[in-house]
Amino acid sequence: MTAPPPSSDVLVVDSLVRRFGDATAVDGVSFTIAPGETYGLLGPNGAGKTTTISMVAGLLPADAGTVTVAGRRMTPATIEPKRHLGLVPQDLAIYPDLTGRENLTLFGRLQGLRGKELTARVEEVLGLIGLSDRATSLSKEYSGGMKRRLNIGIGLLHRPDLLILDEPTVGVDPQSRNAILESVEALAGEGMAVLYTTHYMEEAERLCDRIAIIDSGRLRAEGTRDELIRLTGGVDTIRLAGSGDLAEAAEKLRGIPGVERVDADRRTATLTVRDAPALVAEVVGTVADAGVVLSDVEVARPDLESVFLHLTGKALRD
Repeated sequence: MTAPPPSSDVLVVDSLVRRFGDATAVDGVSFTIAPGETYGLLGPNGAGKTTTISMVAGLLPADAGTVTVAGRRMTPATIEPKRHLGLVPQDLAIYPDLTGRENLTLFGRLQGLRGKELTARVEEVLGLIGLSDRATSLSKEYSGGMKRRLNIGIGLLHRPDLLILDEPTVGVDPQSRNAILESVEALAGEGMAVLYTTHYMEEAERLCDRIAIIDSGRLRAEGTRDELIRLTGGVDTIRLAGSGDLAEAAEKLRGIPGVERVDADRRTATLTVRDAPALVAEVVGTVADAGVVLSDVEVARPDLESVFLHLTGKALRD
């Protein structure tokens, strides 16, 4: 029998299980990440995200299942696959009494970089993380967001095939948070595979090509944002307000294909629809033809918070 061709995925996680005593922290988790793909693990604190990535990074042994990075089996004892990944943990891993440049230079040497290549790469990473102007400042003088960005830079130095980011924006200011997200977008655009864990729905929606919803150690669902939202039924809401008789226009609104329900009184109407962006122009035109002058039109679409609630029965940050 011919052996199957090797996977083109940078990361293959197959049926991972990890127990702590009688508690199962990770229960049969499987997923893959392709080059240039950002894959999100979305779930509340304690869902099993950090335990999963600790096994992916070879920091924890799995009780069952396998991890393959760049075609090589990952375990705590293996060295070669670790060369292909960069890990940015929740807890800062920087030296406070070294400058930003000195931190990067030290970790670059630990990662095998030397000479002109090391110098050039340190300067390149300082620019990428937005710290070129603070390169000679001690890292203990950095803001929380700057320290987070330096932490990410350390993980990037050796150009890993897979970058693991574990809750990288926790506790940072909005400006630094946006800078971090922009950096992640740029890295994926250059072909790096990214595993991103978060309990911030808006980060997963902005960054991730595919998202896995994890709760109580299990993957509840996986897919693109739109694929996940379809699990809730995928209905949108259009809310209208205006002068004129919206109740009188309701019957015409109900006749529009894709409109599933209309609740209306004289001044307001709420429509439950399929694909609101495709229907909103026809809806507005219909009420205008009925003599209504609209003062407000609001479109609401389901989000990942809705999906999480639908799948688990609880809010994302519970």
